[in-house]
Amino acid sequence: MVRKATPPGGVQTAKTLTELAAVAGVSVGTVSKALSNRGYVSAATRERICALADEHGFQINRTAQSLKLGRNDAVAVTLPLGHESAQTFSDPFFIALIGHLADAISAQGSELVLSKISAPTHGWLSNITRSGRVDGILVIGQSDQEAELSRVAVNYRPLVVWGQYRAGQNYCSVGTDNFAGGRMAAQRLIDSGRRRLVFAGMTDIPEIAARRDGFIRACEEAGIAPDGQIETHLTADAAYARLAEAVARDFDADGVVAASDVIAMSAMRALIERGRRVPEDVAVIGYDDVGLAAFTTPPLTTIRQDLKRAAEAMVDLLFRRIANEEAHSLSLPPELVVRASA
Repeated sequence: MVRKATPPGGVQTAKTLTELAAVAGVSVGTVSKALSNRGYVSAATRERICALADEHGFQINRTAQSLKLGRNDAVAVTLPLGHESAQTFSDPFFIALIGHLADAISAQGSELVLSKISAPTHGWLSNITRSGRVDGILVIGQSDQEAELSRVAVNYRPLVVWGQYRAGQNYCSVGTDNFAGGRMAAQRLIDSGRRRLVFAGMTDIPEIAARRDGFIRACEEAGIAPDGQIETHLTADAAYARLAEAVARDFDADGVVAASDVIAMSAMRALIERGRRVPEDVAVIGYDDVGLAAFTTPPLTTIRQDLKRAAEAMVDLLFRRIANEEAHSLSLPPELVVRASA
């Protein structure tokens, strides 16, 4: 049991690091290390100091500590939904990427501060940089916010974006080669004998536009004309409604390249419910390889984005930029994962 102690001067409740150090009979530095879990302090001393802090109701003044250390040990992870305001963090892709980012940020000794910007307005990113509450910012997706990202990147260095690099881009990004992925998906269908191919997804998002362009290139190289494009949102309910409508009306494709696994799973549901067999009548390929992709019926063929590797790369680049080191954009290769749907 920890005995109550009164420091010199008769202070009954320790309110500062100095007072708590006096109560504990150790240096201020030792108290700081013990409570912030940084640096070496023996387990017994750390336990004793933490017990005294609890007894005194003591909390570190994080604002003062941040000013002293020149850092917050926190990273903002933000999701700007300029296109898909209905998307949520429960989207399988976001769950996977945010989980890997959280692990990588924690390994750096920092905390993740998560936010969703449902209707981005001019200056939303600048507001985060000016808050002084984080050491850097990770942005998940470029959406339609390239102008805002470019404007902030001129003066704010610790910024890394999940998204495909574009020539002339002034902000640091990590992404896969979406053109190659779309081309790879279409080529898989072509190699299996499919000739009436359709692309499903909205293409005003840069990454998805690149996937569609790769899809078209593969069709052109094979000498076939794409069977069109089904414009659909990325959320499951919206994608299912749009694809169900298309299948019921004038759908004649024998192969679907979907812009995401969520769209692909919605397509399979719409097809099967309307009497089309997958893959016998229509082959379906998704994009991302989220955790659910291997457990659909049939299991989903897809283009894998290695989100663990991507998250680790994003966090590594961010902390190098925080340390004012050189850190440049990175493009990762996509990978075809063949399962039963195509």
